[in-house]
Amino acid sequence: MTCAACAARIEKRLNKLDGVRATVNYATERAIVLGLPPDKAPDAVAVVEAAGYGASEVVDGEESEGHADRVKMLWKRLLVAALLTVPLGDVAIVLALAPQMRFPGWEWVLIVCSLPVVFWCAWPFHKAAWRNLRHGSTSMDTLVSLGILAAFTWSVASTVLGSPPGETRWFGYGLAPAGADTLYLEVASAVTTFLLAGRYVEARSKRAARGVLSALGRLAPTSVCVIRGGHEVVVPIGDLAKGERFLVRPGESVATDGVVVVGASAIDTSMMTGEPVPREVGEGDAVLGGTLNTTGALIVEATKIGAHTQLAQLATLAEQAQARKAAVQTLVDKVVSVFVPVVLGLALVTLLGWLFVAQAGPRQAFSAALSVLIIACPCALGLATPTALMVGVGRGGQLGILIKGPDALEASGKIDTVVLDKTGTLTTGTMALERVVALGDIDPLPYAAAVERHSEHPIALAVATGAVDAGLGEWAVHDVKAVPGQGAVGLVTPGGNRWRDRDASTRTEPTSNLPDGEDVRVAVGNTGLMATEGVEVSPEASRLLDEAAEAGRTAVLVAVDGRLAGALVVSDRLKDSAPDAVARLRGLGLRTVLLTGDRQRAADAIGAEVGVDEVIAEVLPTEKAAVIERLQASGRRVAMVGDGINDAAALATANLGLAVLSGTDVALKSADVILLRRTLDVIPDAIVLARRTLRTIQGNLVWAFAYNIAAIPLAAAGLLNPLISGFAMSLSSVFVVSNSMRLRRFDPSKR
Repeated sequence: MTCAACAARIEKRLNKLDGVRATVNYATERAIVLGLPPDKAPDAVAVVEAAGYGASEVVDGEESEGHADRVKMLWKRLLVAALLTVPLGDVAIVLALAPQMRFPGWEWVLIVCSLPVVFWCAWPFHKAAWRNLRHGSTSMDTLVSLGILAAFTWSVASTVLGSPPGETRWFGYGLAPAGADTLYLEVASAVTTFLLAGRYVEARSKRAARGVLSALGRLAPTSVCVIRGGHEVVVPIGDLAKGERFLVRPGESVATDGVVVVGASAIDTSMMTGEPVPREVGEGDAVLGGTLNTTGALIVEATKIGAHTQLAQLATLAEQAQARKAAVQTLVDKVVSVFVPVVLGLALVTLLGWLFVAQAGPRQAFSAALSVLIIACPCALGLATPTALMVGVGRGGQLGILIKGPDALEASGKIDTVVLDKTGTLTTGTMALERVVALGDIDPLPYAAAVERHSEHPIALAVATGAVDAGLGEWAVHDVKAVPGQGAVGLVTPGGNRWRDRDASTRTEPTSNLPDGEDVRVAVGNTGLMATEGVEVSPEASRLLDEAAEAGRTAVLVAVDGRLAGALVVSDRLKDSAPDAVARLRGLGLRTVLLTGDRQRAADAIGAEVGVDEVIAEVLPTEKAAVIERLQASGRRVAMVGDGINDAAALATANLGLAVLSGTDVALKSADVILLRRTLDVIPDAIVLARRTLRTIQGNLVWAFAYNIAAIPLAAAGLLNPLISGFAMSLSSVFVVSNSMRLRRFDPSKR
């Protein structure tokens, strides 16, 4: 498909099938066909092919290679056109305007050199124009093809027929020497090159928009170890039945949604929930397909399979959201659908008017009609979006911002609300030790660090790293045992290199009634572990736990030799740039919303710290897209900033999706804008750049339309010959390109 009119044409044909409701998305080049039995899919393909297009059925979420082949094809044609157009244009101008430098047969040399550009490089335009003609319709390709062929034909005709005696090439102005008409070869080549560049950029943008579904599909394992008849059997994931039990070893992904029946482990759910702390699971706990088992082996009973899993539902939500996308270019396509036949009619009226009304000769009548066709060729219209997009994307790359397509630009000018995911977006995504509270005469940190330093659990890593940062040495430890869902215990031998040299002058040796060199039992964990160890949790400790929870932190208790020694507070830290970024967003007149799966009290504390206008908490992964839809239903135009797979559907549902670089592959593919910088200032920068690029595109379109409206009457009146029309059309394109190039100097600090 080459424009939105193509999508509408295919959709209309598909909807003529009995009982079928079809939606064709030009941006993703997908047709979603409802009401058609699976065995009738070839009928839908046949309908598309009968309309003059190609199609193939999407199987298991995999795309055909046709999209990549199209990008390569356009690139090859663009490269050849550019390599031939530049020297062809220079030589044509010199030889056409400087007769003393001509040689015998110079016109034919230029004609032969232009043949590859006019016919091979421009073949996609000619093919589309011919297809439209066969089906009784027109598009921008129709005028492009006619303009290229008309300019080439004019040059050949001028070379073969020459000029009538006494007739100048400028029809009364006498400014150009004989043979200057051959300059139209440069017009034909330049139009081809410019529009191929725009089509190439468009094809790449559309290919990037289709990646979300295949990325989601790759998260689910392709095989599973099923337990049948007491034996472990590896089978394809499609052979797994609901109710069957399967084995998940450490380091493997959970094959499908289910319930743990044997074993205990920590499940990394960050790709599904966005939360950095693995969730401890045991018998009776539910697990999600696509999540990662980190520590122990599990036997899971499948409760949902195939399209019913949460991962599959996220994929469906993302696809439905993608189908609702619109592009800036559709505005041009709608106008061109009316503009093209009008221009063709004007060219015909001009030809007949000069022949029968003005009683002019055929050459003058044809010249005026051709001038209308060439000057009305919507080259500037075709360049208005892709050139601004190319420059805007290039400047964005320098600023750490990747704009994936014109949809982002269209949405950026209308959004009034920015929804921010918490974990991994506003926060670092990793736990860090924030506070050490001693509840007795013992410093709890060195004891806790000794037990936790060999664990890969995020909280344990935070404690161990915090001890190193505090300058603590390593105490001997043995018989360490992890207690799933509660914490860890071990025997610690105090003493030895208690403090490292760093900060030794500012630290005081903690006092302890425990002798060095003797093992003490240390427990690090929650209140459940303390109860198991027989340790009494004081009211002060309980209050500390509640305060930490309200502030969005996690507190772990430390017991030494059966007595509560203190607590360690860890948290997923806010990024330093978060408050400033939110303040800048509010300065742009945008309402900011924090969206998280955390408890309400913890989320409110984070929201107050970062300065957002609204907090929406306790949201399940599959509900995030629904929250976006509710905001949109209330009249909001929403931008979503996220990083996890759980954000993918929300990113695609939002009017504008922005994904941070640390995000998963699927989140990046779902978003309209990728944020490459680590600092969150990139969020307002991206919105400002997108808005500036959109304004540039709108300015280009206004100029392109105004140019055609003003120039067509002049050409029809015979005041412009094809040579001047070609120059004017080229100048219009140069203006559009020059206006777009101003984006190279874009500075986000200057609004």
